Amino acid sequence: MTVLLPPSETKREGGDTERTLDLGALSFPELATERAAVITAARSVSSEETSARTALKLGPKSVAERLRNLVLETSPTMPAVERYTGVLYDPLDALTADAATRAWWDRHVVVQSAMFGPVGAGDPIPAYRLSHDSRLPGIRLASHWSVPAGAALATRPPGLVLDLRSEGYRALAPVPDSVPLRVVSVAGDGRRKALNHWNKTAKGRLVSLLGRTGVSVSSMVELAAWAAAHGVVIEQDGNGWDLVAESLEPVAV
Repeated sequence: MTVLLPPSETKREGGDTERTLDLGALSFPELATERAAVITAARSVSSEETSARTALKLGPKSVAERLRNLVLETSPTMPAVERYTGVLYDPLDALTADAATRAWWDRHVVVQSAMFGPVGAGDPIPAYRLSHDSRLPGIRLASHWSVPAGAALATRPPGLVLDLRSEGYRALAPVPDSVPLRVVSVAGDGRRKALNHWNKTAKGRLVSLLGRTGVSVSSMVELAAWAAAHGVVIEQDGNGWDLVAESLEPVAV
């Protein structure tokens, strides 16, 4: 089983000062050339504030984040699952997760980064600023990543690929056989409504539970059965699959 996650705009600062970025140490090392090209372009556009604000879509409060891109090779690193924060990653509570949970994430979770392409949950990465819709000189991210990153993901062991990425990040590495999971809220009359902000929270809670239970499944039918055993509702709706948010957190969601 592989779980594909989007990254987060918000990132934890700091990390291991003794371990800086090593492209060869990241998962899918065959993407080193593509990663280096994006890093070079991101550094170029980030060197001047006006160009960075436009290219990276930075506001007054976030403009200083461009500086991260100028020191990528010398910045401290930390595992991707710790680097990312926000409504999807906070429910994972990675800093306090036990060794077995972290090991499950390391084996099964891949994060789709705009800067580095797909990386493993345990891959050491620095803080950076780049989104799927950023505009880099000479590089269109979707075109740059889609073929090599999609091919890299195809080298993962065969089995269920649960795709929790947003549409923009799916375009960076299409996986034809992946199964997108729609997060919905079910009203009292049974009507379903797709969620926006809360869908990230539900996905984070799901990935947290997957890791903490050490689940081993090979199909959506098996995943739905596992979910039911833990009080979570994952069910087929037409040609797709839905995750019912209330089943993960009835009050807050």
